[in-house]
Amino acid sequence: MSKVCAICGKGRTSGNNVSHSNRRTKRTFGANVHKTRVEIDGVESTEYVCTRCMRTSRKG
Repeated sequence: MSKVCAICGKGRTSGNNVSHSNRRTKRTFGANVHKTRVEIDGVESTEYVCTRCMRTSRKG
């Protein structure tokens, strides 16, 4: 599963795990995407969409 939003392109970002002793190791943050039916350019298809885009599309 590709964790990239079909609408805005939001994907994986990187950061650090920080331990109690303040040691830092690399980690990744995945985008919160769900498989939903969306209409893009008049064509309805099933795509992975982030929850922020799902919320915004309900408003308008």
